[in-house]
Amino acid sequence: MFLNHVFEQNYFNIMFRLFKKKTEELPMVDLDGQALAPGDRVESLRYDLGICLIVKGSDGIIYESLETSKQVSWVKMVDASTKFQKVRKIK
Repeated sequence: MFLNHVFEQNYFNIMFRLFKKKTEELPMVDLDGQALAPGDRVESLRYDLGICLIVKGSDGIIYESLETSKQVSWVKMVDASTKFQKVRKIK
């Protein structure tokens, strides 16, 4: 009886850890590994934005195209394989 209870408790803990949502802080860096911050100018490699300015808005950090005025959230610019932003910082 005691062993059944121990087994059930361990099984529950294992299953809970399997389905627990993993939260991971994504780095705000360009493809070359350079740190990015609001106010930086970058060259976008997605969505035909061209040269962009990083802006902190009410919805979080966005890229605002200086050529087309289009705005894209930073989350959409994450490269799946490296977790870096699909932009290059302009010096």
